[in-house]
Amino acid sequence: MAALFHKFTMRTSVFLLLLLAALTCGQQAEENAMEDLQVETLVKPETCSVLSKMGDTLQIHYTGKLMDGKVIDSSLSMDPLVVELGKRTVIAGLEQSLVGVCEGQKVKATIPSHLAYGKKGYPPTIPGDAALEFEVEVVSLTQQTPWQKMVNNVFPLVCLALVPTLLGLVGLYLYKKANAEKPSKKKAKDKKIKKK
Repeated sequence: MAALFHKFTMRTSVFLLLLLAALTCGQQAEENAMEDLQVETLVKPETCSVLSKMGDTLQIHYTGKLMDGKVIDSSLSMDPLVVELGKRTVIAGLEQSLVGVCEGQKVKATIPSHLAYGKKGYPPTIPGDAALEFEVEVVSLTQQTPWQKMVNNVFPLVCLALVPTLLGLVGLYLYKKANAEKPSKKKAKDKKIKKK
């Protein structure tokens, strides 16, 4: 019995160590990715009481360049780009650089390739493994309303719960239908005879 208990605790210990190592490695990879992103404030307004966070909507003007200075994209000749943080409508590095900024702030973000377009790039404009530099001006900042928070946070969970519930109800219906007592022809004839 003691040998079995020892074997069980050894397996459990090894499993826990592997799990801890995996979590630690994943956390270190995220920290290294965040260290690679460099955000420099170029202009900050005198009053900056509201900082952007995930779920907020920003209108921005931006100019994106390769590290050699070649401009790859710009919104300066158009209307500002609308970015809802957390919706992944822009590259990951640009979105991360927009968290914690305020209206009127200008930042310069140096984005490593793994937070931009990665190994494939975006041919023909952006080569593979290219780091990018974005200069961004936050034109406006709209905070997430309580209704938007509910829709963004609660609605997906409700939908996720509804799918198994609906499947369960359909299964229950089909089960009851399959196991329902079917009237036999003999019973139907007997009922007709009794009515006469």
